[in-house]
Amino acid sequence: MSVRLHDSLRQAVVDLAPRVPGRVDMYVCGPTVQSAPHIGHLRSALVYDLWRRWLTHRGYAVTFIRNVTDIDDKILQSAGDDEPWYALAYRVELEFSSAYRALGILPPTYEPRATASIDRMHAIIARLIERGHAYPAEDASGDVYFDVRSWPAYGELTRQSPDDMDAAEDAPARAKRDARDFALWKGAKSDEPESASWDSPWGPGRPGWHIECSAMAQRYLGHSFDIHGGGLDLRFPHHENELAQSRAAGDEFAAHWVHNGLVTVGGQKMSKSLGNSVFAADLLASARPAVVRYWLSSAHYRSTIDYTEGSLAEAETALTRIETFLARAAKRAPVAVGEVPAAFVAAMDDDLAVPQALAALHEAVRTGNAALDADDAETAARSAAEVAAMLRVLGLDLASPGGSSAADGEYAALDALVRRLIDERRAAREARDWTTADRVRDDLAGAGILLDDTPDGTDWRLDG
Repeated sequence: MSVRLHDSLRQAVVDLAPRVPGRVDMYVCGPTVQSAPHIGHLRSALVYDLWRRWLTHRGYAVTFIRNVTDIDDKILQSAGDDEPWYALAYRVELEFSSAYRALGILPPTYEPRATASIDRMHAIIARLIERGHAYPAEDASGDVYFDVRSWPAYGELTRQSPDDMDAAEDAPARAKRDARDFALWKGAKSDEPESASWDSPWGPGRPGWHIECSAMAQRYLGHSFDIHGGGLDLRFPHHENELAQSRAAGDEFAAHWVHNGLVTVGGQKMSKSLGNSVFAADLLASARPAVVRYWLSSAHYRSTIDYTEGSLAEAETALTRIETFLARAAKRAPVAVGEVPAAFVAAMDDDLAVPQALAALHEAVRTGNAALDADDAETAARSAAEVAAMLRVLGLDLASPGGSSAADGEYAALDALVRRLIDERRAAREARDWTTADRVRDDLAGAGILLDDTPDGTDWRLDG
């Protein structure tokens, strides 16, 4: 079975068809570094980290580009006298990088900033003007606009007609031939800092948002590449405009378009007006990063995932169950990294169906625990090796060389507490104090911890 993905342009799940056999080139829209990263940014970055990891596991050489938009209207609006726009952009970029590292997101092959590709933007804009798909503003402002009426395919990504679209809000409509035309270049304005302006054939100014990604993708991946990714909220207008301007300029651009679903909070869309934004720093402070990663991975990447107060607790329980099994298995023999099972492969090949892949992982945990209970060392070792392999693919490589959870010490702390109670129970049994021994077992069972008495002593595991 080949890798299949949902192509937003075709609106169907299709076979991945790389332009070059054995190689996949991906461009993913990264952050506009105007303010601190929130849970939605983490979810999007994680989705494409999982895609990258799976494609790499399937034997592809992956070139992965994730850009940084470091010049934009919102960045200029967020800057102030005490912090210039470029200092703000760099500070926020570092916050994003820190959050990505904490979550185990691999660094991209290249991470270009928009401000480093101004010359390439000029070249694309000039080609669009030459081909009759762009024009300088009639008010001598220095703006240059894409002429949406000149490109018959405009709207193909989102299945819209220009007549049904709202006006582009990136410049005054009076300067445009059509209110839906969007800015490729924005002439310098007196109320904007001189440092946010570059010379161009149309006068000093700065790039429009959409042209930035077309230029960076072309610079690092060429005139055509395999996958363009980003959040569902970017389909329109950003990706629609990227697609139109790149193809109108003569580039094939992306063969496949992939979009991840959004994050809601308590069933509501995150917004400043509601004051319900969940910032990355707060989320990562509330649980260990592996738990956050597990939870963000647990819904299908194209679905909406809803954050509630109990979300991370459920993920912690699931992850601890996996860690407990690996710790039990490691007491019998060191845990090696084996092969991922067929059910896991089938799920991941099917449009990155991580929920089904996690079901295969937990089935291996159940099988392994049952084998340990039955003293079936061979089956237990095989299950542990499969679990370790699946965790590695998912970026949840929890197993230390000995097989136990090593990340943050939570397992070690719990193990110490349970061991103390196990010792208390053993002493009670030796004293034939069956009431106390039964009470200890029942108290642990009530907390979801089961005891397994073996010839070598008593082990414990989480129920389920």
